Amino acid sequence: MGVFDKLKEPVFLKDSSEAEQQLAALQKLHGKAVGELAQTIDREIGRVNAGILGEKAVRFELQNSHIPMFVLHDLFLEYEGLTAQIDYLIVTRKIVFVVECKNLYGNIEINNAGDFIRTITHGRSSKKEGIYSPITQNRRHLELIKQIRSAEKGDFLTKALFEKHFSGNYHSVVGLANPKTILYDRYAKKEIRQQVIRADQLAEHIRKANAASKTEPWNDKEMESLARFFLGIHQKSKTDYTVKYREALASQVPPTAEAAEPKQQTATSTATAEPKITCPKCGSVMVRRKAARGPNTGKEFYGCTNYPKCRGIINL
Repeated sequence: MGVFDKLKEPVFLKDSSEAEQQLAALQKLHGKAVGELAQTIDREIGRVNAGILGEKAVRFELQNSHIPMFVLHDLFLEYEGLTAQIDYLIVTRKIVFVVECKNLYGNIEINNAGDFIRTITHGRSSKKEGIYSPITQNRRHLELIKQIRSAEKGDFLTKALFEKHFSGNYHSVVGLANPKTILYDRYAKKEIRQQVIRADQLAEHIRKANAASKTEPWNDKEMESLARFFLGIHQKSKTDYTVKYREALASQVPPTAEAAEPKQQTATSTATAEPKITCPKCGSVMVRRKAARGPNTGKEFYGCTNYPKCRGIINL
């Protein structure tokens, strides 16, 4: 650390998150959806909101850590067709931490093969299920960072030294943000156990890792320069996670479709008009429709104009 270094607290160079924009878009779509689509969007809202809460829990720990560091939240990197969505990238005196936040419900077991197994308990019954390993996810993030940083190094020797010391200077961390989650990692390999920690242990983990590192510390200017390098290559994610719901909403039959006052018909159209059909459930007028999805996609039927309050149909 330099003699003139003044940094004593965390500095958030990027604190925004696209997840919050995604949540707002989903909530707007949910207000227009009905039936099964509304339920599907509601589940997605719950998933996104859980992720946001998890990231906020990690942010709280970082903000109150009193550790000199530069923090980038929700970083999207792309290089040669590969991408990485990083929850937190943290530049400290000696180590860059790549943090993957997981706000998981249920208890997590990590076996000796490195598999993540979640146990969900409902009353007296429980269910186990495998989940995608966040260790593998973060390993891919680190590999992409390694490729990006190697490419901007100059001569062969500088690049070789960087790659040699990469694993010591860049660490993977999986932060479990749900305080109710119990972690069973007794049989996991040591290198796995060292990467998975609870969110409230993150600050202490950063302190210990820096204290154990034998590399020369970066001064304030070097830390900020590295952090701004990553901020400079950050891109807005091209993936729109709400597009599938907007497409489904576009094909959804509006709840008030055909419910307006009938237009005045000419004598010719009256002669060829279909007879008025009433709903067998509520007595409202029924209209001809086509199934938009499911095994009967494209098949015509009569649907109640009082939908979704009434779901009466007559198959043709």
